Amino acid sequence: MSRRDEILLCATRDRIRTEQGLELASLQPLPAPRESDLVIVPGMPYTATEHLDRKVVRWVRTAYDAGAHIASVCTGSFVLGEAGLLDGRKCTTHWTRIEKLKQRFPRAQVFDDRLFVGDDRITTSAGIASGIDMSLALIEKVDGPLAAAAVAREMVVYMRRDGTHGQQSVYLDYRTHLHPGVHRAQDAIVQNPAAKLTIERLSEEAAMSPRNLTRTFRRATGISIKQFTTRVRLELARTLLHDPASSIESIARRCGFATARQLRRAFRDEFGESPREARYQPSFST
Repeated sequence: MSRRDEILLCATRDRIRTEQGLELASLQPLPAPRESDLVIVPGMPYTATEHLDRKVVRWVRTAYDAGAHIASVCTGSFVLGEAGLLDGRKCTTHWTRIEKLKQRFPRAQVFDDRLFVGDDRITTSAGIASGIDMSLALIEKVDGPLAAAAVAREMVVYMRRDGTHGQQSVYLDYRTHLHPGVHRAQDAIVQNPAAKLTIERLSEEAAMSPRNLTRTFRRATGISIKQFTTRVRLELARTLLHDPASSIESIARRCGFATARQLRRAFRDEFGESPREARYQPSFST
């Protein structure tokens, strides 16, 4: 018998104006919690975490006591902390509020290098986008990886990251510079990780000479073009490992590696484990 899920948007008021000015109307009152519920607490402006709605905090605690799974996105973790649900548990929040979460809830085990963290029936995520990754992991936990992959495809979510990924990644770590030509070369690599992009082709994208691009790329990012390309391919490979229908050989081809053996060697050098070992790691960091 298939399960039927119902999504409810609830609040203590029937209308709320978000920080971005969007009006949310016809919100339902907080319901009587059930054991089968999944409660997701959204993020809020940083200043709002200092003045939380006590009615919401009490309701979240009641929902947990009733057996519900409680999750949060971004600064929603502060609601869970106020409800006493982070005491002795592993958790995370947006990187700009990590220290504040540690100070406010000293009994919590706060991770600063995770997209999301699951601990028993409590799951917390970092920034807004990581809430999507957390949601896909929750779907995977209940309905399996095929269902999660189908939802990701329907949402056109290209990257499927797990909780062990840091809040920053190869897509962000080497993009803090301001050189437009290097950014264009990086965009070409990220958008075509399997392509054999020559230095001449990348130079055309960057509108720079090959020699100048090679020198400027390393100065701007701290690594070579080849190293950046390999790390982009490995990041994609780690994502594709979540699809159980994809073989290591097919993943290697999709990521631009000549052979599966080449992928395995590069993967172990970068992550300290084989693709096969990584494939069977749980999505949740616990």
